[in-house]
Amino acid sequence: MRIRLKVIAVLLILIGTGAYAQKKESHNWSVTRNLEIFNELYKQLDLFYVDTLNADTVMEWCIRGMLQRVDPYTNYYPENDDELRQMATGKYAGIGSIIRFHKKENRVVISEPYEDSPSWKAGVKAGDVILEVNQHDVAGQPVEEVREMLRGDAGTTFELKVRRKGADKPLSLKITRENIQLQQVPYHGMLQPGVGYIYLTGFTEGASGEVRQALLNLKKQGATKLVLDLRGNPGGTINEAADVTGLFVPRGRKVVYTKGKVASTNREYYSVVEPVDTVMPMVVLVDGGTASSAEIVSGSLQDMDRAVVMGTRTYGKGLVQAIRDLPYRANLKITTSRYYIPSGRCIQAYDYRHLNPDGSVGTVPDSLTRVFHTQGGREVRDGGGIKPDVEVLPDSLPTLLYDLSASDEFFDYATDYVCRHPVPQVDTDSLVHLSDQEWATFVDNISQSGFTYNRRSDNLVRMMRDMMRREGYLDMVSAELDALQAKLKTDLKTDLEKFRPLLEPIVCEELACRYFYQRGAVRQQLSQDKCVEKAVGLLADPQEMDRLLKPCP
Repeated sequence: MRIRLKVIAVLLILIGTGAYAQKKESHNWSVTRNLEIFNELYKQLDLFYVDTLNADTVMEWCIRGMLQRVDPYTNYYPENDDELRQMATGKYAGIGSIIRFHKKENRVVISEPYEDSPSWKAGVKAGDVILEVNQHDVAGQPVEEVREMLRGDAGTTFELKVRRKGADKPLSLKITRENIQLQQVPYHGMLQPGVGYIYLTGFTEGASGEVRQALLNLKKQGATKLVLDLRGNPGGTINEAADVTGLFVPRGRKVVYTKGKVASTNREYYSVVEPVDTVMPMVVLVDGGTASSAEIVSGSLQDMDRAVVMGTRTYGKGLVQAIRDLPYRANLKITTSRYYIPSGRCIQAYDYRHLNPDGSVGTVPDSLTRVFHTQGGREVRDGGGIKPDVEVLPDSLPTLLYDLSASDEFFDYATDYVCRHPVPQVDTDSLVHLSDQEWATFVDNISQSGFTYNRRSDNLVRMMRDMMRREGYLDMVSAELDALQAKLKTDLKTDLEKFRPLLEPIVCEELACRYFYQRGAVRQQLSQDKCVEKAVGLLADPQEMDRLLKPCP
């Protein structure tokens, strides 16, 4: 009997091995066959197509078309592409300004010069309309092309010609490019006595060092509690995520580990840096823009019961990319593994390999997610991002605000305001504010600018009227629809006044950015931030903090 069982076991192993080898051989043959087809197809295209095609351009079409079907994170970078380096390190050589396209001007404009950057030193201001770069007229050119012209080797000098509101004639500015290091912590400060705040925008090289320094500064100022803001943080490198987490937990804790198809992509990441504070009560703020490494930090601190996570569900990016070298100094950023946080869960929300019938990306429904447990025994789930311990939903916003934000109206008003007020008008808390008279100026400017917006409620009434007509009921409800449409009918000035409490903070934030740069914009936003207010209130209630971090009985 034993001999028979051994023979059967050996046969099963041989059958399994043979099936695996056959499957691998079939896959290899499929790869070889398709490469031969592609090679011949390109030869035919190059020989017989009516026009001569640029080989580099055609191949880039093929590569990008193929990679777009894989996932959004697998990308090709040709030789001398600075985007990849900036993505990983947060560094690039240029003038240090955010730029945007202005529709009315049909030109690129300066949106914000970074403090102490080459553009700031040369006197560039937000609102400047770019006319020429080294005597090259850039009218109508898109942001990407102008950005490439502004960048270059550190130490090189060029001439930038701009038109500035209030200036009699165009200004010519000499700017020397420098290596720019983007700040990952544009603002940190005290929200109130004892409560510190750190705004972390990314996880490129050096992010953990900036967080460490900010945390040490806050502790010197008397911070005994902390709000770590990761809202809108798109992530970055996994090493920085592990090191940021390590600032708040004891050394030697497993923060995250990865699993891929190839053994070399399986790695474990521990907290190896010297922690700054492992007991300070913490609230981590997240939202739908919190992704990747930011989810590793928020999820790991949640899994270790180290912090209360507050806000809305995060994006759900549980995939890890690596850089692979290609011939001729090109690079491939390729998804190689999934990551798992301390509870063992992977929070990847989107299934790029199995699309919905309409071609959209499928997500994992809550009913199919699995239960995991934090270090202290609390239930958490995989799939679909990090679910906050305390949900704080954003206020519903009128369509008028979205349409204004998508236009140049806020930007143009701020440019006009700064021209009329060289010195900022601030209140007792050093925050920008608008008087009733200045608000009236804002309303007049928007009303006279030609701005129009799409009232979705009007569209809905029109759709209802059309549907009723098609179904033969219009004569029965026409009077009611007329009354509803008349009630909804208002002019732009009326709507601007009605929604002043929602619009004015956006205007003041833009102005604060003009006068005080990124740190000013963040500080202005904090003054009316409902989520931050709730976080401060929670940190003031030790019993509630303790209850949230303990498992349900």
